[in-house]
Amino acid sequence: MSETVSAGQKALQLNLDTTWYGTFAEIGGGQEVARWFFAVGGAAGTVAKTISAYDMTVSDGLYGKSQRYVSRERLEQMLEHEYTGLQESLGPVRGATTTFFVFADTVATRSYARRVDGDGWLGITFQHQPGSDPSRILLHTRLLDPEAKGQQEALGLLGVNLVYAAWLLLRGDLDGFVLRLGEEISRDRLEVDFIDVSGPVFADVDVRQLNLELVLSKLTPVVAFESDGSPVEASRALYKRAAFVLRDEFLPARDVHRLMLNAARDQLAQPEDGGRAVTLAEISLTNPLAPTAAAVDDLLARLDGLATAGLATLVTDFEELFRVAVYLRRYAVPRVVFVVGTRTFSLFFGGRPFETLEGGVLEALGRLLTRTVRIALYPEHDPLTGTPVNARTMPLPSEYHHLREYLFANGLLHELSAVPLG
Repeated sequence: MSETVSAGQKALQLNLDTTWYGTFAEIGGGQEVARWFFAVGGAAGTVAKTISAYDMTVSDGLYGKSQRYVSRERLEQMLEHEYTGLQESLGPVRGATTTFFVFADTVATRSYARRVDGDGWLGITFQHQPGSDPSRILLHTRLLDPEAKGQQEALGLLGVNLVYAAWLLLRGDLDGFVLRLGEEISRDRLEVDFIDVSGPVFADVDVRQLNLELVLSKLTPVVAFESDGSPVEASRALYKRAAFVLRDEFLPARDVHRLMLNAARDQLAQPEDGGRAVTLAEISLTNPLAPTAAAVDDLLARLDGLATAGLATLVTDFEELFRVAVYLRRYAVPRVVFVVGTRTFSLFFGGRPFETLEGGVLEALGRLLTRTVRIALYPEHDPLTGTPVNARTMPLPSEYHHLREYLFANGLLHELSAVPLG
């Protein structure tokens, strides 16, 4: 991958390519991407139209009703409406010599009334050559700057990067596509936590791989996958759902993994879960590799196994387990239960997993076991005797026996009953 080109240079390159021509449509708190193309000069070479809508009634009048204004549904309405209009108005005049595109975003940034992280959907529909069927890229982003101005600036950079990356795809340059999305943007300013692609340019692309590269490239700490293995935007999968989480390498995924999660969900169900609790396999990449073919292929194989087992999955770059719980709280997850085998749990008390913490095991448990987080212990078999290791009698250093009883007595640990295989 070549050296980084600045946002201004990208916008100017695009403006000077008179065969790349299209519309910018931005609603809500966006309003930042088209400005780059006007600021560098030569915008007449690229910009057919810009449209900006802030009022929801105006937005509905343009694109129709939507249940949520910052949503994939609204973004797709925008792209379809504007692309159809562009083709109808300019197709007969320029269609033989022009590759048309439409960029759109719908975003909520911080405001006087909204003091939370920004949230946005961005997308581009584009032809790879004149007259071709369109391809499409959709992204979801979280904007993390503490003030609206910073969130808007980061959004502008991300939008330019997206348009430029799509333009490079016309030249068959898919290498480094995901990395380009984050150019010139500090990783503490935004996250891109979901990507979807379609159309002829992406005919041979595995969209799961693109989502894995978001984590491997440090554009997000977490990507989520449905139980069938398809990528999903995290809030759609997690919002206000109790979560039962099993961390493992899943090399390979086994029936016991599914049994452990289902046992925890079934045995610890609460009425307030409303039957909507989600079970999650978590793969932690504690020191993420560069997104090499070998690293990605390994992860894809693990996702295949988890999909076969019917397990929804989080791929994270969190080393400490408590960070998973902190992440889940973003989505108003009411409670988190980490499912751990008894032998695995007993190894925690050897000290080595927590040797970097001044408070050792006690500090680690204090960080993890907050008001809404619990641990469920599933009987694992002793490899020598083949008998199940009971949660209350699992071997621990003697100094931790009282701690174990304290955790049980206060409902911080739960013992699960084993479920027969088969």
